[in-house]
Amino acid sequence: MSQASAERVLISADQIRKRIDEMAASIVADYPEGPLYLVSVLKGAFIFVADLARALKRSGVRIEFMGISSYGKAKTSSGQVKVTRDLDVNIEGQNVLIVEDIVDSGITLSYLTRLLQQRHPKTLEIATLLDKPERRIKPVKIKYAGFQIPDEFVVGYGLDYAEDYRNLSDIRVLTGAD
Repeated sequence: MSQASAERVLISADQIRKRIDEMAASIVADYPEGPLYLVSVLKGAFIFVADLARALKRSGVRIEFMGISSYGKAKTSSGQVKVTRDLDVNIEGQNVLIVEDIVDSGITLSYLTRLLQQRHPKTLEIATLLDKPERRIKPVKIKYAGFQIPDEFVVGYGLDYAEDYRNLSDIRVLTGAD
């Protein structure tokens, strides 16, 4: 069994902060008033949603959480998606922004988008910190993307490998993991 390492920084903490501010400005321009529900996908997006919410210079920002699982402890999606924690609120007629850490295969977000669309929000869009289009299996329409990254396994800033590395302040490439 090899030892995993996350030494190589792909995206620095400063780059992340700057890009989140830019994304927030676009979101505020598109949603200048009224309630805006940020639906954070747990666990990976919790740091991103916190920083994004603080960068949104407007009132009416509401944060909700959903637990969706398709990875378990593996580095690739199992293809089986399950809701592990549902919303606490009714989103019918509301502006909803799904906030995700990374869009990889698209399996999870394709499922989540269909699920939330059945609840009849006024609008439903996706904001992701990282987009990895090379790995896409299911099509996903992303309105706000932070960074497009190559097909490498990344950790940090909320993203994990077997629950480790979430606390890193930057995005790093994981090497040597099975």
